[in-house]
Amino acid sequence: MSNNQKPTTNNIIGIIGSGAMGAGIAQVAATAGHSVIVYDNNDSALSKAKANLDSTFKKLIEKQKLTDEKAKSIIANIQFANDLNQFRNCGLIIEAIIENIDVKQKLFSDLEAIVSAHCILATNTSSLSIASIASACKKAERVIGIHFFNPAPLMPLVEIIPGILTDNAVTENSKKIIDSWGKVTVFTKDTPGFIVNRVARSFYGESIRIYEEGMADFATIDWALKTYGGFKMGPFELMDFIGNDINFKVTESVWTQFFFEPRFKPSLTQKRLYEAKLFGRKSGRGYYNYAEGVAMPQPKQDEELGKYIFNRVIVMLINEAIDSLYLQLATKEDLDLAMTKGVNYPKGLLKWADEIGLKNVYTSLDVLYELYNEDRYRPSILLKMMVRDEKKFYS
Repeated sequence: MSNNQKPTTNNIIGIIGSGAMGAGIAQVAATAGHSVIVYDNNDSALSKAKANLDSTFKKLIEKQKLTDEKAKSIIANIQFANDLNQFRNCGLIIEAIIENIDVKQKLFSDLEAIVSAHCILATNTSSLSIASIASACKKAERVIGIHFFNPAPLMPLVEIIPGILTDNAVTENSKKIIDSWGKVTVFTKDTPGFIVNRVARSFYGESIRIYEEGMADFATIDWALKTYGGFKMGPFELMDFIGNDINFKVTESVWTQFFFEPRFKPSLTQKRLYEAKLFGRKSGRGYYNYAEGVAMPQPKQDEELGKYIFNRVIVMLINEAIDSLYLQLATKEDLDLAMTKGVNYPKGLLKWADEIGLKNVYTSLDVLYELYNEDRYRPSILLKMMVRDEKKFYS
């Protein structure tokens, strides 16, 4: 711990950005008893956020998940602001704004001139470098990544990402605060996509690749992953739910930051949807058409094809999880926890690998690698070594 950095005990939490994510984090913090200030430079966005939160609490009361008295006390904890100077007394500030490095750097630089020396500055970025954001600050050691998943009140996982200069006390205190909010926290290195948005890329990318090869349509691929993998949503359903604008940009960001690593290569299929503003559910059309009266396409329920699709996607996911462990991105426990709690996977991928058999995973990848001669299918060196030594991840 540095001589001038002390853990914050301040109960006031600042949230920058009043969109779905920012408002969701504010709800979580206020429910935990904190005084919360939500900032946005757009007054209409602030009004919308307040109305949405009021509506959310009304529904929770109707469902008897909250008493009227409790809801009123939580709402009373939340203030709305359009002036950053109102963050002067905050102990922790979490930004949840546009994924643009220049905008985030300017914001953090501006904040540093307002807040106390001991205020923790956190970013909710899903894929940008913590070190790069922190470089705009004179006290880079106070900057950390605290990445929630949408919707923040419902999704239990939060990734804690210290930057290369983040003080240990800041890391420990950030985890303590988020744990006290009832969240499941995992530590991960400051690498593109962190755990979830890195490992999950194959769920989308390999599924799109199977479609582009003409092997199966969207509905059939979704059916295969749900039927044989137990996933709650298929990849195309999930991309339409997340938004193809968000999903494509995260894929593009991870691919670029990994110096164009083939495993993360974006697809032209999704790029065209992005360019056409076919973002999914929120735009009314994406991989599927959500217009009223339009029937959803039915899958081709072919068992052999379905099992092939599942196997091809799952071994790619497992390979990425294994490589993340090899490169010490996180512990095996945190890697598995992140995928089950962050994206609702039915099993941790490393536990899943043990069940399938590491030799079977390696053989499937090797067949794909020999067939395509593409580096995206190369087995992780850790997988090779574990197969050679006949090891498992869990006893």
